[in-house]
Parts: sequence; structure tokens; C-alpha cells
Amino acid sequence: MSYRDFTFPEIEKRLGLSITAATLFADVPAVAISAEFLSRLEEGVNLGLGIDTEKARSEFILAPILLEFRRLDRNRHAIFSGIEFNVDPAAGLNGYCDFLITRSPRLYILTAPVIAVAEAKNDNVKSGLGQCIATMRAAWLFNVQEGIPAHQIYGATTTGTNWKFLRLQDTQVVLDSGEYYVRDVGQILGILQHMVETA
Repeated sequence: MSYRDFTFPEIEKRLGLSITAATLFADVPAVAISAEFLSRLEEGVNLGLGIDTEKARSEFILAPILLEFRRLDRNRHAIFSGIEFNVDPAAGLNGYCDFLITRSPRLYILTAPVIAVAEAKNDNVKSGLGQCIATMRAAWLFNVQEGIPAHQIYGATTTGTNWKFLRLQDTQVVLDSGEYYVRDVGQILGILQHMVETA
């Protein structure tokens, strides 16, 4: 079993979590976006939607947004893509993650605390909720095992064009009641900044 095998909402019972919904990020301001980035992103969106695979959406839409987040963040946080993250294989908390964001800017070796998780999906954001929550729980446990717990872990499941955000505190998962769209990328980047500032 691995992260991809967790489905929503049965994950609640399997990992001993409670799941609720609330408005989390409605008051987070959008960040200013350069015309140059918007132009590159538009090209990526056209390419990602034209190919219409999870890999294409991840590479041409999601990854450029995360790179812009890191640029705006002045490289204070590291982003890991497609790495193996085996935290508790007996509980199914193992496998590969699409993206992990750490508080440390250190590259090459994943270090605690992991503060955010992003999962790419081809069809719809809800199909990634189970996998995303399982990876968030693993990140929480990883931080505890490393002796550097984060106050909370954030997550996002996204098709690249649609984004759904989540927050985990101990065993309490809160799904943001809103859904965000790539046309509002300034707000998505604002939320990503808010996540790393409050984790």
C-alpha cells in the first residue's frame, strides 16, 4: 500500500483523523504577478491542457507556479519533486510524492520540517484528497520523528488549473471550502506564501 491507495473519505477512519470544512484562505491577499510570468504560464496552461495528462499538467502548469512561488519567496524554502517519502510503510505512508515544500532552503537532502504537500491530478481535485491527506499525515509524523515538528502541515490537490487547499493540525484535517483557479494565480501564490509563513 502507498499514498496513492488512500481514498477519500475512508482515510478518516484508516488514519484516525477527523475531517471538517471551513473557509481558510478567503482573506489572504493576492500577490502581484509580472506580465512575463503570466505570459509563460498562459503558454504552459495551453500546453498542459492540450496534452491533458497528469504529467503534462504537473510539468507545464503546477511546477511553474511553484517555481514562481519560490522566486517570490527569495528561495527561503526548498521544493522537492517526485521523491520517495517512506515514513511508516506499515500504515501505508510510503511511496512517491509529487511535491514537498520544506522550511529549510537546503536542497539535495529532504530535511524537517516538511510544511506543505502538493498532489497533481489529471481529472479533478477531489480525486486527490485521500492521497494528499495521507502524505500530509506522513509529513507530520516525519517532522515529529526528526524532532522538528511544524505547527501545522498544509496541502493542495490540484489539476494545475483548479486548486483545493487543506490544513492538518495533529489529527484534525480542515478542507478549505473554497476552490481556486489558475486565472487567479496571484491568489494561489498568496495562499502558498501564507502557508509557509504560518506552518
